[in-house]
Amino acid sequence: MNYNKDAAQTCYSLKNGHLDQSSPGFMGLLTAVRQTRSCQSNIMGLRGKLAALVGVFVLLKVQALPTFIGDDADKGDLREDIPEINRELEHLFEGDIAGHSSRNAILDETRRWKFPIPYILTDSLDLNAKGVILQAFEEYRLRSCVDFKPYEGESSFISFAKFSGCWSYVGDDKIGQNLSIGARCDTKAIVEHELLHALGFYHEQSRSDRDDYVKIWWDEIEEGMEHNFNKYEDDFITDLNTPYDYESVMHYRPFSFNKNESFPTITTTIPYFNDVIGQRMDFSEVDITRLNRMYDCANSLILLDQCTFELINICGMIQSETDSADWVQTLGSPADGDHTLAGRCRDSGYFMKFDTSSGDVGNSALLESRILYPKRDEQCLEFFYRMTGAAGDKLVIWIRADDGTGNVQSLRRIHTITGDGDSTWKIAHVSLKMTKKFRYIFQGVRGSLSSSGAIFIDDITLSETVCPSAVWHIQNFTNAIETTPVGTPLKSKCFYNSEGYSFGISVYPNGRDSEYSDYVGIAFHLCSGENDGVMQWPVQNRQVTVVAMDQDPDVKLRMSSTRSFTTDNNTRWDRPTASSGAVWDESCLCFRSVDFGWSTFISHNHLHRKNYLKNNDLILTADFIDLTHLIKTEVPIIPADQITEEKEADKVEKLKESAKHREPRATHACHPNPCLNGGVCVESEGKALCRCATSQATYYTGQTCEKMNIDRRILGALIGGAAGTFVLTLAIFRVIRRNKADTL
Repeated sequence: MNYNKDAAQTCYSLKNGHLDQSSPGFMGLLTAVRQTRSCQSNIMGLRGKLAALVGVFVLLKVQALPTFIGDDADKGDLREDIPEINRELEHLFEGDIAGHSSRNAILDETRRWKFPIPYILTDSLDLNAKGVILQAFEEYRLRSCVDFKPYEGESSFISFAKFSGCWSYVGDDKIGQNLSIGARCDTKAIVEHELLHALGFYHEQSRSDRDDYVKIWWDEIEEGMEHNFNKYEDDFITDLNTPYDYESVMHYRPFSFNKNESFPTITTTIPYFNDVIGQRMDFSEVDITRLNRMYDCANSLILLDQCTFELINICGMIQSETDSADWVQTLGSPADGDHTLAGRCRDSGYFMKFDTSSGDVGNSALLESRILYPKRDEQCLEFFYRMTGAAGDKLVIWIRADDGTGNVQSLRRIHTITGDGDSTWKIAHVSLKMTKKFRYIFQGVRGSLSSSGAIFIDDITLSETVCPSAVWHIQNFTNAIETTPVGTPLKSKCFYNSEGYSFGISVYPNGRDSEYSDYVGIAFHLCSGENDGVMQWPVQNRQVTVVAMDQDPDVKLRMSSTRSFTTDNNTRWDRPTASSGAVWDESCLCFRSVDFGWSTFISHNHLHRKNYLKNNDLILTADFIDLTHLIKTEVPIIPADQITEEKEADKVEKLKESAKHREPRATHACHPNPCLNGGVCVESEGKALCRCATSQATYYTGQTCEKMNIDRRILGALIGGAAGTFVLTLAIFRVIRRNKADTL
């Protein structure tokens, strides 16, 4: 960053909350305040502005753009944001909103979408952008009831296209609308941002109360760009009864639309958040709350189950009656800490524990989930586990499925984990392919008479998604940051994707060079593998996606850092051999190709936020997916007059049908939801079945969950308490009567 060396001669004055300047240098500003006596009378008035700018500069100095890319897919954490990408576009307001600024989408319910939302992926899009859009769809399905479907002639739809910049209309226009994912816009967070506009949301700093939380430095805004900082009163937009959200994916960054690269246009009243606003990781918790409130979402579309074992009902899991021991809900201790609250609360948090220190070899305990009803044909079971006993102890995952008669009795072993003497918390992903109702089961097995520990499980998530191709759990990554030299990588083992290609990940804890030593660099490379002789080379049209995982126990609240690129016909994607430039690695007995990825994947500053380094461990996932089928995805749009003609013809047909005596047309059994008290409706063979809600003290039963029941242990405590109170009252009356008799 260049600073004006003559800034010490510049006099600044604060007028009406604005900073007037004749020199752009930020360091010049500091020097001027320290050295220029002629400006001393203005220093007191300048103090507020100065404090804000000093704080922003210190926090945001890491946002200086790289001077080179090298073997990088893009600038990673330093990618340009939407305002920079759209800077030359004049038809937008608020930086990335198309259409008329007077349109009120967030309060006008007629502009809300009906789900699923039809979409078109036009062939103008880059292949990587198509893959990223599909990733964003899955995030919406995981965190809300918002769904998407391929366009089939509907009048309302979203057409994703590569125009100049990243932008969207706000709300459903009812006639079909474009959403641009242009050059440099192909990140999951930017797609999520633009889709939130399409769903009816404005920017966070547009709120009517924004001046309580952020300061807009109007004199620092590029001329003609002031309209991008408009705010709206609460009769135009609503905050849906949520607080101002510095973490929102809908917030601007500090330097948006600035005329001088050294000065921010927006700062936060709480300095800590100057380095938070404008994050492009993922949805914030408040983003999700607002989305679900606006669209009355009660449940996720693809999240089947999750459990942290913090409540006494252990998420409806049950102990088997046929085993020889039980899993026990256990409170964490200094010796055996739980995973949910690791690093936040000492001696707290619960997990499930199977004791392997006693009993015969083969002694086991089974913990079964409630019955689950899949909608897709593939699921991923993620959980954390810890094994402190002998190396022979086992944790076995079973499935008990519908046997074809409606009974969940058919048992099948899916996966086995054998203890290896490492007693730290680890992550596991187990792929399931269930199409009928089922339970998943954890079986703990004592493997040796010498075993003197236990098996622990915690933080379970079951979603209807595909498990990642690669999971790399880097233990004690905090120490790696402290001890690994700049430019020195850690290499993963080699993984295989579903096609048979082998690949690995390189992590540079302190960057790939000294210029970015306060960043973690992450890169992808090919490995030579056993299938190379039959694979196609170069391997192109594959999307590489690497995720630094936020280990929040609630998958809906995770703000993981995700990066993607797509391979092409470059020679770096040829078969990895000595002649192709690959390097032999004794650790895998394989050739590894040259790294390609991100020098600035995530900053150390961001890495220490959220739950990226729980227990000081970093977890990376990676996928290497064929996108060839997405090269041609565009479909023709049916003209509006043709749609109208088809609707009129359908009306006539319906009128003809209504004249005939017939049974009412079938409707979806679960719409509207017949289940009361938060029950979930599941359609089975055309009938609505209610899965009733439970809590720590109560649970519901009945065909529509209409009956509330109190847990027997709670009820016993209440009855015992009432009985005790009654006995105590009788005793008091007896004493009073005895005292009266003695007085007489």
